[in-house]
This record gives sequence, structure tokens and C-alpha cells, in this order.
Amino acid sequence: MIAKDENGDELIDVLKTDESKTNRYSPVTHSMVIVKIGNEYLMGWNHFRKSWEIFGGCIEKGESTKDCIVREINEELGLENADCKFIGLMKYKKAPSNFNPEPHIEYGGLYGMNLSKSSLDTIRKYRKDRAEIESLSFYSDISDKSTVSAIAEKLLKLWQ
Repeated sequence: MIAKDENGDELIDVLKTDESKTNRYSPVTHSMVIVKIGNEYLMGWNHFRKSWEIFGGCIEKGESTKDCIVREINEELGLENADCKFIGLMKYKKAPSNFNPEPHIEYGGLYGMNLSKSSLDTIRKYRKDRAEIESLSFYSDISDKSTVSAIAEKLLKLWQ
């Protein structure tokens, strides 16, 4: 196990597989992206979970992990045609929740993306999802690290 969050979800592993072979795993439910600007990691405050997280979301019908993260980057960061790189497939042991009352295994695509400092102006101006991702901050500027998702904190180290 790499990390366990406050909800009991466990990040078990990040599988180094080919991006085109993620459909061999089931269920693949979401994609996430680690965003680095210069030497800083950009994070979003999730209004509903009350924690700082990396960006991403659930895969919609017919989407690949890449399609999902490109859409999420557009919604949450306002960037079009994002150039992100596949890191691997995250394997989770999910705790019981409203979505599934039993502990279960699920997978998610993990991507990394480096942006220029000038990208911040575009992000601040054009990001669409301001209800869920209420605000943005660099990881180093977050004073209360207990508000950072334990899983996200471990994932940051996977993108240089």
C-alpha cells in the first residue's frame, strides 16, 4: 500500500502499463493529472471533500482514460488540447461509500503535465468547474498540510 486517505480508500499501486492496455483492467473509473508549473505542484480545493487534491474525474461512457483527463483538464483548468503524459494505472482498494456499500478494487489513469508560469493566467481566467474545484494553490503555499489528500500527496512524487 502506498497511501490511505481519511475516507479509508487505499492506493495500492501504480502499475507501469502501456496506456493502450488500460482496458485490460476492470473497472477503470477515473483519470487524474499531476500539474507542475516550474518547480511547484498546482492543487485544487475540492469544495465537497474539503481537501486539496490533484485534478481529475470520472470516466464518462465511451471515454478512454486519456479522453477523460483531457476533458477534466479543460473543465477544471480551462486548458484545451492539454499535453499530458501517461504515468501509469492507479490501483485502489476503495472503502464502502454511497456509490458502493462494499470494499472493492478499482483503477484510474494517472497523468502528468508541465506548464509554463504564464499558463496560470489562462487557468484563472478560463477554468469552468468552480463549484467542485473552488480554488487553486501551489502545494508549497498550503499551510495546513492535513487538508491535503494523503493519496494526492504521495502521487505528487511520481511526476518530476
